[in-house]
Amino acid sequence: MIGCLYMKLGVATLVVILLLCTHVFCINFVAMATFFVAMLCYNVPNVDLSKQLEMARRQLDGKTSSLNASEEELKKLGKELKDVTEVANRLKAEMAKLGAEAKSAAENAEKVKVLQDKVKQQGEELATALENFNTERVMRKKYHNQIEDMKGKIRVYCRARPLSRSEKDRGNHSVIGSPDEYTITIQTPKGVKEYSFDQVFTPDHSQEKVFEDTSTLIQSAMDGFNVCIFAYGQTGSGKTYTMIGAETSLASPVRGIAPRAFLSIFELMEANRKSLRCDISVYMLELYNDKLLDLFAIGKDPAKLDIKKNKKGMVVVTGCATKEVSSADELLAIFEAGSKNRHVASTKMNAESSRSHLVVGIVITSTNLSNGNVITGKLSLVDLAGSERASKTGATPEQLREAQSINKSLSALGDVISALSTGQGHIPYRNNKLTMLMQDSLGGNAKTLMFVNISPADYNCDETVTSLTYASRVKLITNDASKNADNKEIVRLKEIIVKMKKGEAVDEEDI
Repeated sequence: MIGCLYMKLGVATLVVILLLCTHVFCINFVAMATFFVAMLCYNVPNVDLSKQLEMARRQLDGKTSSLNASEEELKKLGKELKDVTEVANRLKAEMAKLGAEAKSAAENAEKVKVLQDKVKQQGEELATALENFNTERVMRKKYHNQIEDMKGKIRVYCRARPLSRSEKDRGNHSVIGSPDEYTITIQTPKGVKEYSFDQVFTPDHSQEKVFEDTSTLIQSAMDGFNVCIFAYGQTGSGKTYTMIGAETSLASPVRGIAPRAFLSIFELMEANRKSLRCDISVYMLELYNDKLLDLFAIGKDPAKLDIKKNKKGMVVVTGCATKEVSSADELLAIFEAGSKNRHVASTKMNAESSRSHLVVGIVITSTNLSNGNVITGKLSLVDLAGSERASKTGATPEQLREAQSINKSLSALGDVISALSTGQGHIPYRNNKLTMLMQDSLGGNAKTLMFVNISPADYNCDETVTSLTYASRVKLITNDASKNADNKEIVRLKEIIVKMKKGEAVDEEDI
C-alpha cells in the first residue's frame, strides 16, 4: 500500500502527508517517520534518499523544537493559570469577607442611626430641662423679689452703661456679664463675683425699658405713699443719665426717669379726674459742700432750711420754695430752670460731673370727690453725686474740696445702710444732711428704689465691686411703707387749726 502511494504521489508528497498526520493525530512523530523512511529506503533503492532524509530530519527537528516550545508555553500558561486561579480564589474569599463586613456595617449603620436619634432626643430633652431650670430659677428670683417687696424691702436695680469713648481709646474692655435679668457678674483679679438684684439692666436696655419697671412706683405716690427713687455709683457711671437723661424733652427717647415720671403723674391724674382732685407742688434742693441750697431761690436772700419729719414720718424741709404746677410741661420747665443752678464741672472721668446731690420732691395731694378723704403722697427723685478718686479725676483744688464733701456724705450714707442692714439699734441719720434728707427713704415709711450704676470697664473694676457690694447691703433694708391718708373729719379739723394759728375767725358751724 505504501509502495503504491509512493509511486503515485512521490516521496516528498508522502513525507508531507505523514508529517501532517503526525501533527494532527499526536502520533509519535519520530518513530513513525523512521519507519516510513526505512520503508522508502527499502522499496526505492534507486532514489537519492540521503537528501530527502536530511530534509525530513530538519523538518523533524523544527517540529520537535516547536513542540518543545509549545510544551514550555503550555507549562508557563498552566503556571499562570494556577496563579490566576489562586488570585481569583483569594479575591473571591476577600469579596466574601467584604460582603460580610458590608452587611455588618449596614447593620451597625442602622444601630448608629438609632443611637443618633436617641442622642438627639436626649439632647432636646436636656435643652428643654435646662431651659425649664433657667426659667424656674428666674421665676424663683422674681417671686422672691415680690415677697421681699411686700415685706417692705428696698428694691435695688443695677444698670451698666456701655464702654465710653475714652475707655475704648485706652484699650479697656468689659468685665461684666448678665446671665439673666436678675444677676450681674464681674471678672475680678481674684475670680468671678456674682451679685443678685431685683432687676439688672445692661447697655442694651433703653431708657423706656428702665422706666417700665419703675413706673409702678409713680402710681404708689398717687395712692398716698412716700416714694423715693435714687441713683448711686462712682462718678461717670451714668447716674444722671438714668435719673434725668441726655435730653429732658417729654418726647425725647433718651429722657430719664424724672421727665418720664412728670408725664406719668399727669397722665394718672387725667385718668382719675372723675374721682380725684389732685394738687401738685414741687421743690428742688441741692446739697453742695455740706450746705443745703434751694435751687428755686438762687440769687435771692435764701431762707434758713431745716430738715424735719412730720408726725407721719415724712421728711419735710421748712423754708424751701415750693411751686404749684398744673401740667407736665409746667413741671418740666420748672425742673429745667432749677437744674441750671446745680453745680457741675468737667473731670477726666466725666465731661459734666455733678458736684452736688440733687433732691427733687413732688408732693401729690389727692382729694376723693365722693367721700372727701385726702391722701398725700411724695415722690422724691435723688441724683447722688458720684464717689471719686482724685488720682483718676484729675480734679482741681476746688473740685478736691467738693469731692471730699461728696465722699464724706456718701460715707455717712454707707454707715446708715450698714446699721440698717445689720439690725443695729441706733441709726446715725443725723451724721450728715444727706442721710437726714433720706431718712424716710432708708428704713422709714417710704417705698424706695435704688439704682446702682456701674462702669463695665476693667479700669474701674475696684469701684464697680465697691458699688455692687454697697448696693447688696441696701437690698437687706426693710422699710415700713404706709399711706399718708386723712379722713374728711381730720381734714376739716386741720383747716380749723390752721385758721386759729393765723388768728382768723372760726365759725361755730365749722366747729
